[in-house]
Parts: sequence; C-alpha cells; structure tokens
Amino acid sequence: MTRRAILEALSDGPIAGPAIAEELGISRAAVWKHVETLREAGLEIESGPDGYELVAVTGYDGPAIECGLEAPFTVEYHDSIGSTNDRARELAAAGASDVAVVADEQTGGRGRLGRAWESPAGGIWTSVLLRPTTSPANAARFTFAAAVAVARTAREAGVDARIKWPNDVVVDGDKLAGILTEMEGEAGRISWLVVGIGLNADVDPDVLPAGTTSLRAEGGDVDRRIALQGILEGLYDRRDLDVLGEWRELSTTLGRRVRISTADGTVEGEAVDVTDTGALVVETADGRETVTTGDCEHLRPA
Repeated sequence: MTRRAILEALSDGPIAGPAIAEELGISRAAVWKHVETLREAGLEIESGPDGYELVAVTGYDGPAIECGLEAPFTVEYHDSIGSTNDRARELAAAGASDVAVVADEQTGGRGRLGRAWESPAGGIWTSVLLRPTTSPANAARFTFAAAVAVARTAREAGVDARIKWPNDVVVDGDKLAGILTEMEGEAGRISWLVVGIGLNADVDPDVLPAGTTSLRAEGGDVDRRIALQGILEGLYDRRDLDVLGEWRELSTTLGRRVRISTADGTVEGEAVDVTDTGALVVETADGRETVTTGDCEHLRPA
C-alpha cells in the first residue's frame, strides 16, 4: 500500500521527497524507487523546487487505476489472463479481500451458465473480490449494484445504457456489458463474493460478435481508466444500499413483454417487477409467476 500512499500524498500538490519519507516512515531512497515505478507505469510525475508533482495520468494498469480511485480496492492488473473471476477466486481462497482483478484481455472469459465471453484488448474486464457481512440471500444486491454502476458510468460517457434482466447492460437491445456474480457461503453468511464485470469499452466494432456493442461503437467516451474508476466507486458506494429503486429506474425489461426460457420450460408475459433476491415477476395469462433464472427475450407488444 506504500505506492498508493505516495499517490495520495502527490494528489495534494507538490511535496518534497523527505516529507513523503517522514510521513510514510520509509527511506528517501525508497520514495525515489516508488516514484520511478509510478513513472514507468504511465504517471507523469515532475521533480521541481517544491518536490514531486503529479502532472498527468496516462496508461491503463494498476498504479494508473488506483490513482485518484475513491474506493478502497487494491488493483491487481494483468495484460492478459484466462479469467479475472478465476483469479479472484484464487485470491479469495488465499484470504484476500477488497481486490479488483483487472485485465486488458481475457483468453477464457465466461458468462452465465459457463458460456464463453469474448474479451478482446480494449475492454474493461474486472472481478471485484468482497467479503460482505450478510447472508447469501442478499447476494443479488451486489449484482444489482454492479449493473447500476455500469449503466450509470456508461450514461456519463454519453451512451444511453439500460439494464436487461438478469445481468446485462444494453444499448437499444445490443449487449454492452455483462455481470457474473459468484460466491461461497456457510451458516447463513457469505464467506466471499466475486462480482465479475465485462464492459465493451474501447473495442473495435468490427471485432464484436453480433448483438453486442461498445462504448466506442456508440460514440461514447472511452477513457477506460476513468470508466473503471466510476464502476468501482459506484459498486463500493452502493454495496450496503437498497439499489432496487435505481435498478428499476434503469431497467429496460420492466414493463415489456418477455419470453423467458428456463430449465422447466418457457414463461411468457409482461415483466412487472423484480424481487429482493433478483427474481423477475412476470404477469402471464394464467397469473403471476416468479422466475429466478433463465434467458430473457424482449418481445414486441402484443
């Protein structure tokens, strides 16, 4: 955490190396080494008569993402990785917490039901490891929070993103982002929870699968560092809140006719609500049904 502490010291303006060393209880040589590492990571740090000054942040890696991040996550960055969710699960088994595993690309990304998720370079691929003090019944809250955080961030970037049940963020029906939440719990308590988020950010439209889109394709701002910070901060700020109201406000599923394919068959009708546990309430010709999981298709009005 020394690197992050140095970044926090630099964020307040020029500060002398000896002052940083005294504040953090490290040697001046150590301060210099950390500053050089940060420079190599793409942070423009100038040395002047008043000390070190952070001038600009470029690049997309751990130090750059942590710089100015207003959420207490440590960022573990990889240029390429099989799956950020798998890595987060490994960290969970080792006892870690509050870590955001980030990759420029995933070679084995996956979505719901083990489906492959295309994760080329230029996207935002992250898995956030949390240890919330709540019961497994409340796990859906974190999927809701992540969906809202992603949709809000996309909208701030100029893209009219909406939430599609159960775990997608879409633009005019095309998938922009997906969320995969995994957890382990016992005795009515979550041991660890991983929220995996895949957002097509600065991805060339020509490499996108059919039915998907990206911030770039929609003409939005594609500063991945800023977007990821917004997502992490949004998730952290909403982690203990009831976000159903925000989710409903951003939903493109509620009020629509839907057809949901489940393991037990098909449910068709109007989506009227979502429950605290993440289930969709559908008004069918035979009455209301609550669907916990399935593939949701939006239908044209009858």
